[in-house]
Amino acid sequence: MKQHVRNTVSTAARHSTTRSATQGYLGGVGGLLLAIAMACAGLNARAEEPHHNMGTGKAKIYKYMTGATASFSDMAPRTGPYIVLRPSCYACNLSSTIDWYATQLHVDDFASEITESAHQFGLDPALVRAVIHAESGFNPRARSPKGAIGLMQLMPATARLMGVSDATAPSRNIRGGTRYLASLLQRFQNDVGLAAAAYNAGPEAVKKYAGVPPYAETQVYVQRVHILHQRYRGAFKG
Repeated sequence: MKQHVRNTVSTAARHSTTRSATQGYLGGVGGLLLAIAMACAGLNARAEEPHHNMGTGKAKIYKYMTGATASFSDMAPRTGPYIVLRPSCYACNLSSTIDWYATQLHVDDFASEITESAHQFGLDPALVRAVIHAESGFNPRARSPKGAIGLMQLMPATARLMGVSDATAPSRNIRGGTRYLASLLQRFQNDVGLAAAAYNAGPEAVKKYAGVPPYAETQVYVQRVHILHQRYRGAFKG
């Protein structure tokens, strides 16, 4: 069974404008030589490739070696091999400048759909909102190059498993994502942090590490989902 999984990236500097020369450098013979150089340096580009991203084409993180140490920056190094990493969801960008304690909440969007699905599967509506916010920023048209779709960024295999026939329909996407999240909470004894980690990195990764996997992307995702969850709970209590 194909998991709803993302691969991960590690710590990055603050966001800035990326250099347009990157794609050309990675192409053709230059790309082949770069791949060989990265292999020699111990970089695993495929393992670092995100499961999907938001398709904005803006956020890039550059990984390169400084001696025997992996370094990360929002600027391509002037010399030496590097690989380009992209965040895999709205809240997965390690170089995000968003203040997650202050960013605007979506307290009214898709209200009936979220309430109905949360009630059906026994979840806190605030948690469903937090995951939607983290996954897509409440963009129902969000689609990743890897195939994740909609508000809760469902992969096709996950959508089928959750009985979602049309993941582009917000109501069905929310229902499928909520059902999947409920299954993760059940698997991890209602531990919201572990369920969020599993939603991002896959339940097998959480099982393997007996906790939140040591992936920088997953760790910031879990932190930001927690912040958003608490803020949505506070907004509805207020």
